[in-house]
This record gives sequence, C-alpha cells and structure tokens, in this order.
Amino acid sequence: MALNGKLSVETPIQTPAAKYFDIFITQFHNFHSICEKVHEAEIHEGDDWHVTDSVKNWTLVVDGKPIKLKEKMENIEKENKSITYKFFDGDISKNYKVFNIFFQVIEKNDGNTSAKITVDYEKINENVEAPYGFMEFFDKSLKDIDSHLIKA
Repeated sequence: MALNGKLSVETPIQTPAAKYFDIFITQFHNFHSICEKVHEAEIHEGDDWHVTDSVKNWTLVVDGKPIKLKEKMENIEKENKSITYKFFDGDISKNYKVFNIFFQVIEKNDGNTSAKITVDYEKINENVEAPYGFMEFFDKSLKDIDSHLIKA
C-alpha cells in the first residue's frame, strides 16, 4: 500500500472566475463565516491573511469531528487563478507527514467555470486512510463560497 497519494475534487461554480478567485486572496479571513465546516480561523504568525509568509490556525469539521491545523499559503499565481497551500501541525500531523493543496479556478472553453482542489499527501503509515473526508470538506466549502458570492 502506497503512503503517498493525490486526490482531486472539481466543483462547478456559477460565480465569475475572477470574483471567485478574489475571495481567496482578499477575504480568506472571513471563511469561518462563509463556510459551514470552518469553525475558527486566526493568524498564528504574520500580520496579513493574504500573503505567503503568514501562518494561520484553523478549526475545521472533517468527518463530523473538529480538526485543528496550521495553514500557510506557499504560492499565489493570480494569472492562473491558483494558490498552493501547506497544511501542517495539530491534528493533521497525526495522520499525514505531508498535506499540500493546489487550488485553482478554471475557466473552460464552453463558458463554464469550476473550482478545483488537488491534495498531495503522505500518510504516516499504511493504516491511515486517504483523506477522503477532507475531499468532502473541500467540495462542501467550495459550494458554500459559491453560494455566498451569488447572494452578494
């Protein structure tokens, strides 16, 4: 059984791509009030939520349980509408050595738009399940953000 893996979820969205991506780089600090499964968020290191050198503490609900972890944006590519994140410490480190997320808003040739999250992970041992619960969390959160922006 492999310890390394990659999972993706792609969610159709109705919000224009630029507006959807913008919330990740300007309102990340509000996700706890937008996403049902994000309960707490605070800056751990740094002064700005939207830069690559800040570390944030998060409490998320995954598989019906609260999960505490730290997150850091590793890279922001505005032209590709993509962001790379690293999740570490807290509860996530009990099961994963590596937990990196690649987020992208994709404008398709047919005029549709989607938000995609790919998780690249390394489990601490063979007994740990792949992070399917996180994929459900991401899918639900992407939909919550879209609903919030449609109403705005």
